[in-house]
Amino acid sequence: MEQINIPESEQELTSLCSTVRKLLEQNKYQECKLIIQNAMGRYPHAPEPHNLMGVLLEMEGDHLTAMKHFRAAWALDPSYIPARYNLNRFGTFFSKGKCAFDETDCLQGKKGDLYKVKHDAAGIGHVVRRD
Repeated sequence: MEQINIPESEQELTSLCSTVRKLLEQNKYQECKLIIQNAMGRYPHAPEPHNLMGVLLEMEGDHLTAMKHFRAAWALDPSYIPARYNLNRFGTFFSKGKCAFDETDCLQGKKGDLYKVKHDAAGIGHVVRRD
């Protein structure tokens, strides 16, 4: 059987997400903040620490700064689904659902695709969000 090698940084970022989730469930905000800040220093180009900082700040009630971190995470990697999920969730007047710590949170309770292809008069397909 062939063994798949996962880069060490990817393993650490996955571990970071689960550690932060557990600490926030225990209301250990300060400890959590230090871990996330350390991760931001170690992985300056990774979206995960910024997304997690956004979740933490949102839980502390600092909505404006949380949104900045969600946007930073999305800017670092536009394909990072949890950042986009959190931007959509917290960027509305009436937030619903839980925040996304990692990709697994974005898949729960979803039926069908979030986007569809819509063709214009010239027959060009555009990806649009489903209603």
